[in-house]
Amino acid sequence: MRYFLFLIVILTALNCHSKRIGVLYSQNESVRVDLVTTYGIILLELSNKTPRHRDNFIKNVNEGMFDSMIFHRVLENFVVQAGEYDSLKLSRMDSLEFRKMEYTIPGEFDNTLFHKRGALGAARTDNIERASGSLSFYIVQRGMRSDSLLAVDEKRINGWLQKHYFIHADENKIWKDSLLNVVEEEKWDLYVNLQDTIGSLAKSFEFEPYIIPEHHRKIYQSLGGSPHLDQNYTIFGEVISGMSVVDSIAVVKVNNNGRPIENVYIISAKVLD
Repeated sequence: MRYFLFLIVILTALNCHSKRIGVLYSQNESVRVDLVTTYGIILLELSNKTPRHRDNFIKNVNEGMFDSMIFHRVLENFVVQAGEYDSLKLSRMDSLEFRKMEYTIPGEFDNTLFHKRGALGAARTDNIERASGSLSFYIVQRGMRSDSLLAVDEKRINGWLQKHYFIHADENKIWKDSLLNVVEEEKWDLYVNLQDTIGSLAKSFEFEPYIIPEHHRKIYQSLGGSPHLDQNYTIFGEVISGMSVVDSIAVVKVNNNGRPIENVYIISAKVLD
């Protein structure tokens, strides 16, 4: 596939500067959020190890951005995802308000946070900085992974990391600048072709491969998750209770794009005291 699985944030968002989100909570506080959905309540706990994503999510909750939001992408045995820009724009935002949402958040990667079952992650485009979109999030629903599948996942992780490190190497600045230029000019066909070329060149680039930690492997084998997303998409929390609700959402009937035939809503979202 030419695109990552999470190309949900529209590509024009690549032109937006990353917005700094102020720290709202101390590192010692545990922030929890209730998502009341069509199928029940999902209780989330946000991570203090990814403060920008945590505080951005809190801001969105407090501003009512998720109230009446649909789960627009549901893939059984993978993820359930909400926070679609287009549906938000059409439902209750004028163009000026919509543009205010078109910012990105710098990726926050912590080796202790990984895509175990129930992990809360931030969707993004395949932008070279691995910056997250301001709104779209996903919850990992996938079940247990075998040793052989973990080997495939580890290979995928390193394929993406190899390309990332190649682009950011000083000697490859010309390729990075070329990508940024085509994004600035919104030449998306050229962008895709350029990404393919860089991907081919990066295959011979030397870097230190990522090895899935043994502790993570055991959890993936016993609990489940989507390890191929590790180190490439930001995890900023997890489900504390309500995975049965996530599982119920994951099995609804969907179209070929993973969109539920009948809308599944986040009725309301609330930060708990």
